[in-house]
Amino acid sequence: MILEEEKYILNDKEVVLRSARLDEAQMLIDYLKTVTGETRFLMCEPNEIEYTRSQEEQFIKSHNESKDALLILAFVDGEYAGNCSFESKSGSRRVSHRAGIGIALYQKYTGLGLGRIMLNVLLREIKKSEFSQAELTVVDNNKRARHLYESLGFTECGRIPNANRYDDGAYSDDILMVLQL
Repeated sequence: MILEEEKYILNDKEVVLRSARLDEAQMLIDYLKTVTGETRFLMCEPNEIEYTRSQEEQFIKSHNESKDALLILAFVDGEYAGNCSFESKSGSRRVSHRAGIGIALYQKYTGLGLGRIMLNVLLREIKKSEFSQAELTVVDNNKRARHLYESLGFTECGRIPNANRYDDGAYSDDILMVLQL
């Protein structure tokens, strides 16, 4: 799916949301390496990001050409701030009504309301694609994100204890959340 450029104003700053372009593949790889090092709330450690430019271009292309997936980039006053996406839970017709969500921002853009704007647009597009359920996972101690998701109507539907083991030996749970659309 393609999201044509949409503009918003947030705290006197211009926010632009749009689909990714192939020439932004390296920017997205560099972003992943940075944001995974800024917080413990994302999928892995920075040194685990080993995507090639070609692989990232294929990821962008697959989302742009899909009827049941979307990747949205966010820019604040022209500076890349982060992205969000959804993909169909594939496998069978029985799960085809479910959309899985992901979102990450550079830390300097968290807590400003940008994630709310992004998720509202993403949820609008999920509904337009006729999904009836949106799902996400949030790390237990990511209180701000959890509050945002709950304010949008997501509810906890499960928990995976010690789902994340960090290099320092600490653990954290994953909380599974769902929103009926």
